Amino acid sequence: MDIKGKAAIATGASSDDGIGAECAKILASRGCNVLVNYAANKAGAEKVVAHCKAAGVDAIAVQGDVSKDEDCVRLVKTAVDRWGRLDVLINNAATTKPIPHKRMDLLDAAEFQRVYSVNLIGNYQMCRAAAPHLKATGDAAIVNISSVGAMRAGGSSMAYVASKGALNTLTLSMARLLAPEVRVNALCPGGMLGHWTRQILTEEQYQERVRRAKEEFPLGKGIWPVDVARAALFLVEVATV
Repeated sequence: MDIKGKAAIATGASSDDGIGAECAKILASRGCNVLVNYAANKAGAEKVVAHCKAAGVDAIAVQGDVSKDEDCVRLVKTAVDRWGRLDVLINNAATTKPIPHKRMDLLDAAEFQRVYSVNLIGNYQMCRAAAPHLKATGDAAIVNISSVGAMRAGGSSMAYVASKGALNTLTLSMARLLAPEVRVNALCPGGMLGHWTRQILTEEQYQERVRRAKEEFPLGKGIWPVDVARAALFLVEVATV
């Protein structure tokens, strides 16, 4: 679909070089108005908004915790009140805590619930709040940012990879539920470089990933947030048949 003049929400989009921010910026570059969601980093969100506005679109930063249903409803309402429509939802907001998989003693129910509340339930609540407005356009898109860890069972913690596996299942369910008016897809990037990865790896581990990306990855390079954003844009813009 042509997204010029249309409206999008990108959750978890306050990190200037993060996936959510790059998605917001690439949508804006195509003429789409964007609500930039943040949980705590207002300054970062405002920076992303400024970048979007520089592309000639309208953009706003709105605080919200996607684990809270009332915040999800408010985010959607804010976008619809401002632009009269909602065409795109990028579910990027996520959380984790590095816990080696072999250290089951360090991963308790509270941590599972914390991770699932954002990575899975938050995605569901955003989809539920947005669904009526997305369907009303007749040609809308949801892109859920998942992880290759969902298939490989490797990543920052078992709770994280389990939440992403559940997100993939949720994506399939939503795709069936909301078709044909709304296309729902998930992206599962792996080998990520950038701010998010630096947060969950030690510097030594990060540099090892950089080395492996150059020497072992098939493309000879790591995956950056902007690469994921380009894939998300493809899923948003792809024409329906």
